[in-house]
Amino acid sequence: MKLNKIYSAILLSTLPLTPALAAGLDRSGQSIAAFLQPGNYAEAGISVLDPKVQSKQLKVKDMAEDYYFPSAAIKVQATDKISLGLLYDQPFGAESLFPSNNPVFAVNGEATQVEVETHNLTALIGYQPTENWNFYAGPVWQTVEADINLRGRAYISPKDPSKVLSGYNIKVHEEEAFGWLAGFAYQIPEIALKASVTYRSEIKHKAKSDESYTFAQATPIAPNVIVPAGTTVNLSNASLDATTPQSVNLDFQTGIAANTLAFANIRWVHWDQFAVTPKALFARSGGNNLIDYSDDQWSATVGVGRKFNNQWSGYASVGYDSGAGNPVTTLGPVEGFWSVGLGGQYSPAENYFIQAGVKYFWLGDATARTGTTDVGEFEDNYALGYGLKFGYRF
Repeated sequence: MKLNKIYSAILLSTLPLTPALAAGLDRSGQSIAAFLQPGNYAEAGISVLDPKVQSKQLKVKDMAEDYYFPSAAIKVQATDKISLGLLYDQPFGAESLFPSNNPVFAVNGEATQVEVETHNLTALIGYQPTENWNFYAGPVWQTVEADINLRGRAYISPKDPSKVLSGYNIKVHEEEAFGWLAGFAYQIPEIALKASVTYRSEIKHKAKSDESYTFAQATPIAPNVIVPAGTTVNLSNASLDATTPQSVNLDFQTGIAANTLAFANIRWVHWDQFAVTPKALFARSGGNNLIDYSDDQWSATVGVGRKFNNQWSGYASVGYDSGAGNPVTTLGPVEGFWSVGLGGQYSPAENYFIQAGVKYFWLGDATARTGTTDVGEFEDNYALGYGLKFGYRF
């Protein structure tokens, strides 16, 4: 079984497009597949996720917001041995809003909500000493920003009612930092075999944040000291340290029969030491983090792609994600997932294609926690992911 280069290039493009809904804040999966395409190549895509995260116990019908994120890449084979690439994605993020009429997560019509957004730009240079080997590395530029508001009984400690975080707000101003990437790939184009290992470093951010806290009710903060309801305390332009985690991606694919390709991806993300600890929240809560995770993330996707004719091909995949520990923060109360995905690709000509895919996620049940207090169970959660991508060879 041998595959010509054009056929191999078309079939390689059927790898799953639909978005990941992964442990911690992981979103894109940080793939570099576009950089490993043969010849000169460019692509642009968009992914949309429609999750439902609910708690019958806490009477929350859905707290997860829909979100979308774009991606783009260009790869140029500058010489027979040197390739250059530029990749854009949004690797980490969160989008959630609790019902404004639920007293567990809302007060006076204001609800708990979170928005975390990152942008990555990765520059790559690859060296191919032979047709089979590719060694690559490059810098990564990353920005991060966030806007988080905490409201409701979930943020009042039952052990110490003076530790009230309901009414807390933090805005993290967009800030840039740098990391790096390195890896290698081995391929046998005639049988569409390709294996790659890619390491991404952690990226340390030193951001500026504005924290504020409004006391929703008269609150004792010390013996004979009561803060009146409506009092607001501000901490502006404070420094905040946050480190996005290091990760390793292992990708493998090979032709297994005429017109048929098998593929697999394994991803590890170092979440177990991740924590975000704003100064005012730390002091007000008696030493708690805003966000933290207890376990590393392991995820895997396996599937099969098939070419039906010169213009049409498709794939099916199955995925698993371990989650990053349980109990988890109330800002993202799920633990991992199982998924199935289907996608198709239409190639009007040999040098360009349109790809679309859909994926269904069974999201893992989780216990939501604030500080050291378990708030309640989130169960029977699911999500639908959609993706669209355009690719062009030049």
